[in-house]
Amino acid sequence: MREATAQDYSLSKTHGIKEKTLLFSRFASATMPHQYSEDSGRLTMRRLQLQGTPQILLAVVHAQRRVSNGESSLLLAATDLANTIVTVEQDTGISRTVLVGDLNINPFDPGVSAGGALHAVMTRQLAARGERISGGKSYRFFYNPMSGHFGDRAPGPPGTYRLYSSELHNYHWNMYDQVLLRPELMNSLRELKILDTDGEESLVTRSGAPKKSSASDHLPIFFQLEL
Repeated sequence: MREATAQDYSLSKTHGIKEKTLLFSRFASATMPHQYSEDSGRLTMRRLQLQGTPQILLAVVHAQRRVSNGESSLLLAATDLANTIVTVEQDTGISRTVLVGDLNINPFDPGVSAGGALHAVMTRQLAARGERISGGKSYRFFYNPMSGHFGDRAPGPPGTYRLYSSELHNYHWNMYDQVLLRPELMNSLRELKILDTDGEESLVTRSGAPKKSSASDHLPIFFQLEL
């Protein structure tokens, strides 16, 4: 397999006022038609329609910054995101959804884990139930494989964002960047890792923190689905 070059990639941008998300794809643009974008540019959704495979909804998000918003605002934003995804799923009839991006909240925060919000759980066994009934209302599950990469018991960095703070309550490492999969897709996940190098240069400092001076204050995630 030859090394990919810039000519191999087509650039697909959000249709929002401010471009917060950019998609680079080796697929022809016709295979990834635009489905939905927020005016803020923080969310874009595409339909991935490849020959011989059921269609997939790809949602890419760059959520509001945590330092600029309180816990209640972050929860409301995640709830609105979840509702938007459900609406697009219903409109398209597609339930095979991937959500990826900077959520600016951790896997255990209510915006990710709560019913009514993204409702993402940490095991395939739980997600395989498809949905959970609470208060007479049904809430669909996402599967969140990022939980298994939190801390130093898994290969790679212990999170995607390190917070330096003098506050007494500080997690230090956070998993703000995540990939969530609907149960229909979760068994297609073949590889997932947090990257600390681009293959040539390190993305982290000597202490292991993201090298924000030359790269980003967040570490990227890599995942592979077998479709």
